[in-house]
Amino acid sequence: MAQENNNDINQLLQVRRDKLAALQEAGKNPFETTKFDVTHHSQDIKDNFDELEGKSVTVAGRMMFKRVMGKASFCNVQDLKGSIQCYVARDSVGEEPYADFKKYDVGDILGISGEVFKTKTGEISVHASSVTLLSKSLQILPEKFHGLTDTDMRYRQRYVDLIMNSEVKDTFVKRSKVLSSIRRYLDGQGFMEVETPMLVSNAGGAAARPFETHFNALDEDLKLRISLELYLKRLIVGGMERVYEIGRVFRNEGLDTRHNPEFTLMELYQAYTDYHGMMDLTENLYRYVAKEVTGSEVLTYGEHQMDLSKPFERITMVDAVKKYSGVDFNEIHTLEEARAAAKEKHIEFEERHKKGDILNLFFEEFVEEHLIQPTFVMDHPIEISPLTKKKPDNPEYVERFEFFMNGWEMANAYSELNDPIDQRERFAAQEELLAAGDAEANHTDEDFLNALSIGMPPTGGIGFGIDRMVMMMTNSPAIRDVLLFPTMKSLPNDK
Repeated sequence: MAQENNNDINQLLQVRRDKLAALQEAGKNPFETTKFDVTHHSQDIKDNFDELEGKSVTVAGRMMFKRVMGKASFCNVQDLKGSIQCYVARDSVGEEPYADFKKYDVGDILGISGEVFKTKTGEISVHASSVTLLSKSLQILPEKFHGLTDTDMRYRQRYVDLIMNSEVKDTFVKRSKVLSSIRRYLDGQGFMEVETPMLVSNAGGAAARPFETHFNALDEDLKLRISLELYLKRLIVGGMERVYEIGRVFRNEGLDTRHNPEFTLMELYQAYTDYHGMMDLTENLYRYVAKEVTGSEVLTYGEHQMDLSKPFERITMVDAVKKYSGVDFNEIHTLEEARAAAKEKHIEFEERHKKGDILNLFFEEFVEEHLIQPTFVMDHPIEISPLTKKKPDNPEYVERFEFFMNGWEMANAYSELNDPIDQRERFAAQEELLAAGDAEANHTDEDFLNALSIGMPPTGGIGFGIDRMVMMMTNSPAIRDVLLFPTMKSLPNDK
């Protein structure tokens, strides 16, 4: 049966190639068309029918349906904003063009000029006066009723997915709106967008394993950045008081519903503020983007509704762990006590883990899943925050927060460490972790230390996962649904 289906498909594909050859032989090669002037999109015509009725328009797009009825036919043309019905009659377009039109296939790209009218059934349509074949489709689209449903194929052939599934196109239109809304908000707050290197000799600023490559011209090994942080802080040192960057970062890690090895990160840094200022900015930014993109400050994701209109909850990590596990790390003073508490609660830890690491393991195990409404979890242990200012009244902890919604970490922010001596000591601790086998620990960055030595003002900084933000704004179940071309394992014929 499969062999028969393949034979049938091959025959249909050959028919399309034969049609193209006939067109080329007749001097009508569609691929020689270089320009076509479009005056309106489908939805614009529908939205402005009263104004456009009886007037001439020109549309272009992919033919998704065709019904031939003797001397007159109907087809549907799909463009960026939707689709519109076109009425193509022999007496209106001419005998030869109509004969050509009848041979066109679903999937072909057409340009149609004609008058706007409404059919007897009330459907807004274009009565064609001319039809131009702009591109010949040599492949067969998935059958319209079933659509493109194979998930793996949807991600590999996103171009077909966008054609067949209108909600997919809507997701990526919204993704674009998320990015433009972020930029509008930050630009209005006096921030400047900048660009920093992707290829770096020292990939720091986050706990992640980098991708490595070799630069032939300089005969040097380089890495793809895992963060935007250290270069943006250099700009704060240089006197650029409010900077942000939206760009791809790369982490040599696994794939799951919330992780892709290359993803979009936004980081911003603001001089003369702290992590409390970053909390205020995050609240205002999320409300602004949600309202612009979804029209509401209440987001629905799966079974949850998250209300951004109310003040976001603020809770320390220690208090959150106490609330959901019953263990109070304010009463735990030594590593031995922390290990004992972990064993009692069946929390697995490694020999290298210190008290603060174990607190974080408690947080991940007992707390994260409960943080559905917008929540700032504050004051992390110093062991997991090598670039953050200590709390002056409690130096075991730092001025850091993570922003959670739907049980997910959505952003990570600090009162940035600007003491070069302290920063060198933190890097030294990271080097020890590297030597002990932690592939995600940071290397010492001497140039960054030199920048701090010149002097960095008190600064607040934050990193936002843009892909997760888009997932939340579009109710998308997986990160691959908001990446146009997610990372996929190569097929044998791709290599």
